[in-house]
Amino acid sequence: MSSSYKLYDYDPSLGAAIVFAGLFAATSVLHLFQMISKRTWYFIPFIIGGLFETFGYIMRYFSAKQTPNWTVMPYVGQQLLLLLAPSLFSASIYMILGRIIRLVHGDSRSLIRPSWLTVIFVTGDVLSFFIQSGGGGMMASAKSPSSVSLGNRVIVIGLIVQLVFFGFFIIVSMVFHLRMRASPTPASLSMNSSWYSYMRVLYIASVFVMVRSVYRVVEYVQGTSGVLQQHEVYLYVFDAVLMLLCCLLFNVMHPSRILSSRQPYGKMDAEQIEMLNSER
Repeated sequence: MSSSYKLYDYDPSLGAAIVFAGLFAATSVLHLFQMISKRTWYFIPFIIGGLFETFGYIMRYFSAKQTPNWTVMPYVGQQLLLLLAPSLFSASIYMILGRIIRLVHGDSRSLIRPSWLTVIFVTGDVLSFFIQSGGGGMMASAKSPSSVSLGNRVIVIGLIVQLVFFGFFIIVSMVFHLRMRASPTPASLSMNSSWYSYMRVLYIASVFVMVRSVYRVVEYVQGTSGVLQQHEVYLYVFDAVLMLLCCLLFNVMHPSRILSSRQPYGKMDAEQIEMLNSER
C-alpha cells in the first residue's frame, strides 16, 4: 500500500479496545453457558458473532499498539471481524422469530411461513456476509488508496443488502405482531403474554442492529474523508456499545425462557394442551 496512505486518521485507543474485548468475551462466555445448559442451539451464530466482536477488539488493540506504524493485517482483521459480527447476531434473531411463530401456532398470521422465514433471511445474511468479506479481502490486498476505495464500495453493497433484508424482517415481525393482537390464537392466549415480551425484545435488538448498520453504511459511503472515519468515538458509540447492549439484552432476556430444543413449542401445561386440542 502506498506509504502516503494512512490506515487511521487518529491514534486508536488501547484502553477502549481492551475494555470492549473483555466485555464481549464475558457476554459470549455467558451465552455459551446459557446455550449449552438450555440446549438453545439456534444461538450458535450469535455466540460466534460475540467471538468475532471479542477478537475484533483484540486485533484492534494490537493495531493500536503499532501506532503510528500500523500494518495492514491487524487493521483489516479488526475491520472485517467487527463488520461481520452483526450478521451472525441477525441470524439468531431471525430464528427466534420463526420459533415464536411456531410456539403460538401463528403460521397463518405471518407474511412468510416459519419454514421459509429462516431460510430467506439467513440466506440474505449469508449473501451480505460474503459480499462484505469480499470487500475486506480487497482491502487486505490493496496496494493503493484506489484499491481501498474499491473495497469500501463492495462493503457498502454488502451492508445495503443487510439493511434491506433486516428492514424486511422488521416489517414481517410487525405485521405478525399486529395480526396476532387483532386475532390471537388459542395457544398465544394460554401463554400469559410471555411471547409478547419477546417480541418487544426482538424489536429492541432490531433497533440496535439497524442503527449500527445505518451508521456503517454512512461511514463507508463517506469514505476516509468523512467525519465518521476520522473520529474513533463514533465506532464505539454506534457500533461497539449498541452490539454490546444487544448481547447483554439476550443474556438477561434469554429466549430459553419460552423456547428450547427439549420443548420446541415452549413449556405447556395441561390447560394449554387442552386449548390446542380444541383449536384443532
